[in-house]
Amino acid sequence: MLAVYVLWLRQLKRYFRSRSRIIGSLGQPLLFLVALGFGLGPVFKQAGRGDYLHFLVPGIIGMSILFSSVFSGIEIIWDRQFGFLKETLVAPVSRFSIMLGRTLGGATVATMQGSIVFAISLVAGFRPAHWALVPAALPVMLLIALLFTALGTGIASLLEDMQGFQLIVNFLIMPIFFLSGALFPMQGLPKAMAVVAACDPLSYGVDALRAVLIGTGVSGLGPNVAILGCLALALLGIGSYLFSRIQI
Repeated sequence: MLAVYVLWLRQLKRYFRSRSRIIGSLGQPLLFLVALGFGLGPVFKQAGRGDYLHFLVPGIIGMSILFSSVFSGIEIIWDRQFGFLKETLVAPVSRFSIMLGRTLGGATVATMQGSIVFAISLVAGFRPAHWALVPAALPVMLLIALLFTALGTGIASLLEDMQGFQLIVNFLIMPIFFLSGALFPMQGLPKAMAVVAACDPLSYGVDALRAVLIGTGVSGLGPNVAILGCLALALLGIGSYLFSRIQI
């Protein structure tokens, strides 16, 4: 457990040392929030869907967590190239503990970024339907972060160069984001698109956040959290197996 704590703490220190990383990671969520939230708001309202900014905020929080979580895996490749990973792997601790510490650290950072986006959305005019339910959004954000940090770790364990990681991750996360219902309602989709969206893990996270923050989740909080938990455990298992096979 000490190794898990040390690696978790190391991830947090890396994050807080880089102010440019903190600011840069908020650029894209802010662009979507302002450009889409206020730009498409009148159109969404005319269609009888209500306030688009309130609909959009849970999706943008999910997007922020998704990007931060998956791209945290690049630190494995970075550490491999500079030799720190070799020093870590030869330590007298299990590789599962190393992977778990890294994953928890990356998930904590991603959850913090999601919380920052939520705070910014309050300044932009967003108001939760029930303030008493807002604390329940944190466990949901953490589950989303754990799921996608484990995914990023698994992908990074298979690769040795950053360019390949970025290409594969961009190929994965853009469809995951756009098919999650973060930007548009999931009701009334064509059958083929509805099936793809049902296979998208982020769609359950966004729906859970909407259930907590604006009270309009399609499937409800309980089923979404259960699915997210199962997927997170599965990806943690896959990620730890792939990480254990890293050659040094």
